[in-house]
Amino acid sequence: MTHIIRAVEADDWPKIKQLRLDALLDPAAAVAFHDTHEKASAQPDDFWQDRAAGAAAGVAARQFVAEAADGRWLGTVSVLVERAGTATYFGEVPEQPQTHLVGVFVRPEARGSGVSQELFEAALAWSWSLAEPRIERVRLFVHQANGRAEAMYRKIGFEPTGHTLPSPWDESARELELAVRRG
Repeated sequence: MTHIIRAVEADDWPKIKQLRLDALLDPAAAVAFHDTHEKASAQPDDFWQDRAAGAAAGVAARQFVAEAADGRWLGTVSVLVERAGTATYFGEVPEQPQTHLVGVFVRPEARGSGVSQELFEAALAWSWSLAEPRIERVRLFVHQANGRAEAMYRKIGFEPTGHTLPSPWDESARELELAVRRG
């Protein structure tokens, strides 16, 4: 499979929107995303344009995609910068600067091809390259029922931290934190 890994650009917003909507139709979406297809598809274009512009700017966030030779997007990962002393999306306040990988999705036909690993390599390289703030660790959360994703994250080098959060969709289920520290 021929593809390139690249950061998104602001004018990529239609593809960002479409890939997100496709991801939310995936059977694993119920445990992988904190969103629904219905909610995301109701967002106006300016929502997607703002999202693309923020990810393209690469200050508070960055999004990477795997793009096939024919222009189709095969997968994505987004990176959120979490500054020390500032509340995160989950309401936590980190003691050290870190990034948080979110929105991981690879189309079924590209799974097992190495696309996930390449996306993660780009996300980690960008995280470690930040000068301000200097990132000390990269984390992500995975639903306890998403064993396939957890296995892939562990293969890439993420390790369980022991920290968990309740799942937004089911308070009886847990989101498991995995992280990798600056080497």
